[in-house]
Amino acid sequence: MAQKKELQVAAIENGTAIDHIPSDQLFKVVSLLGIENLTTPVTIGYNLDSKKMGKKGIIKISDKFFDENEISRISLISPSVQLNIIRDYEVVEKQFVHLPNELLGIVKCNNPKCITNNEPMQTRFKVLDKNKGTLKCEYCELKIKKEEITLL
Repeated sequence: MAQKKELQVAAIENGTAIDHIPSDQLFKVVSLLGIENLTTPVTIGYNLDSKKMGKKGIIKISDKFFDENEISRISLISPSVQLNIIRDYEVVEKQFVHLPNELLGIVKCNNPKCITNNEPMQTRFKVLDKNKGTLKCEYCELKIKKEEITLL
């Protein structure tokens, strides 16, 4: 009789587990959050089996909790992500990432004539379609599709 083996990922005492990341988006999320610059322990799982998604990625970060701005950045890349907040080795809160109605200072406007590209001011985008990730600049009204987004 063959013994079934499972992948074990180390538990973290306090921090955040970012789960249900589509595998093809995992390293974008790593880069987006600047995880390579952290000094706390980080575990990254890539192409893990998932009943819901087929394959998924997961990132576990010790002693790191995300603010609303960081969560908004994640939602632009990967809106299906779930954040598990961990304290004393227990999941104390689950947050489902969702795209907010407005994004401030996160996305660069693709219009070179937009005031945000010519004056020192924060960008402001209205989210027109949360499913498709379509945004509109509040200043010049340029519409940007998800695949055209450049993050600041």
